[in-house]
Amino acid sequence: MKVMILAGGKGTRLFPLSRSCFPKHFLKVNNEESLLAQTIRRFLKIVKAEDIIIVTNEEYAYHVQDELTACRAETAHVVLETVRRETAPAIALGLKYCREKMSCADDEVILVTPSDHMMEASEELCRVIGQACRLAETDRIVTLGILPTKAEERYGYIQVGQPLGAGYEVRSFKEKPTRTEAEMYLSKGHYYWNAGMFIFRLAAMEKELDKCCPAIGTLRQGTYEDMTASFGDMPEQSIDYAVAERSDNMAMIPLSSDWKDVGSWDAIYDILPKDKEGNATYGDTMMVDCEDTLIMGRDRLIAGIGLKDILVVETDDVLVVTKKGESEKIKGLVKKLKQEGRKEADENTTMYRPWGRYTVLGEGDNYKMKKIVVLPSGRLSLQMHYHRSEHWIVVAGTAEVTIGEEVKMVREGESVFIPKTVKHRLANPGKVQLEIIEVQNGDYLGEDDIVRFEDVYGRI
Repeated sequence: MKVMILAGGKGTRLFPLSRSCFPKHFLKVNNEESLLAQTIRRFLKIVKAEDIIIVTNEEYAYHVQDELTACRAETAHVVLETVRRETAPAIALGLKYCREKMSCADDEVILVTPSDHMMEASEELCRVIGQACRLAETDRIVTLGILPTKAEERYGYIQVGQPLGAGYEVRSFKEKPTRTEAEMYLSKGHYYWNAGMFIFRLAAMEKELDKCCPAIGTLRQGTYEDMTASFGDMPEQSIDYAVAERSDNMAMIPLSSDWKDVGSWDAIYDILPKDKEGNATYGDTMMVDCEDTLIMGRDRLIAGIGLKDILVVETDDVLVVTKKGESEKIKGLVKKLKQEGRKEADENTTMYRPWGRYTVLGEGDNYKMKKIVVLPSGRLSLQMHYHRSEHWIVVAGTAEVTIGEEVKMVREGESVFIPKTVKHRLANPGKVQLEIIEVQNGDYLGEDDIVRFEDVYGRI
């Protein structure tokens, strides 16, 4: 069996923590591990690392590799999408990789899972996956369902029919219902929450993709390299819409689990521990006469007075306040920000790079200040700027600095100046993080004022 983990989504419903530069599966929501790392570890108890395939966007390649290193799963496979598409094209590309690069046969059983769900790697999960694998051997596309515990509008529902082995035939999929519909589903008892996991034989899913979504079927006929090159022509369709809702070959097996879909701030509120008034907090917060409220802060004190059923989320550059039950509308907010060309829609004040990260500390006319962290052995590209000069002050570690033809070591408390149009590079030769403060001066300070000459990460 192979496990395919989908990790290419943007996670706009968890804005402002999750943005396209750093989507939600990299967030550390409930402990010190990201949601992606938790997913990897969950399935390492079922398969070996070399049997895991992670499908992600090419701009997240180094983030994913860091997560694999943290999980000691470096031998897992990483499949890179050239552009963002929905889950159906991602699965199709992953299947092509399994065929050509991993030599998987028609009867190879593959489990597809999102990377932003939470559940324990329990004996129950292993048992149900075993049942699903056996049912998949009959060429059914098997999905896992969670028995609803309440009328929930945030989840998709699976309507089941006649018993089929350890599970049921699937009659239909119902996307996020109204409250009235959700209450009806709960009362009838043959509806399950859609957990978003699918188990199938390789050839069976290829057949369903060809039948239910010819646009994808046509584009997957060439080689893996052909498919990667034409990936931008793929339709933006989820696997639920492209196959599950259209196929007459679906089956479902119930999963009794503490499964949670981390898809909205309402869901985050449900997950976090609460005080006796039902309040969940993170960061420097203070509550006075508040009930059933979430406040997530960072460096500054956030005080709530007389709040009830309110969600407050703060980052360095954005503050979002919404009623509970309304957080799904954040996706529309992000769409509006994009339409207005606001950088907050895509960028955090902290941006991650293959060599480390930087945080914008402040900016104004003709200046910008950053804190730059370079990981041990990390090296920025050899580069040059037309419009700005830079002043670097080392605050921790030792920097190897290239300026023109000169290479020198700059230690804690020392500084260097880099004029405009001069080639330069920053590297960390040490075994601890290098931290510097960078002050930029110039008439244009955009990140696109970088001319790269050499780059160990292949970004030229």
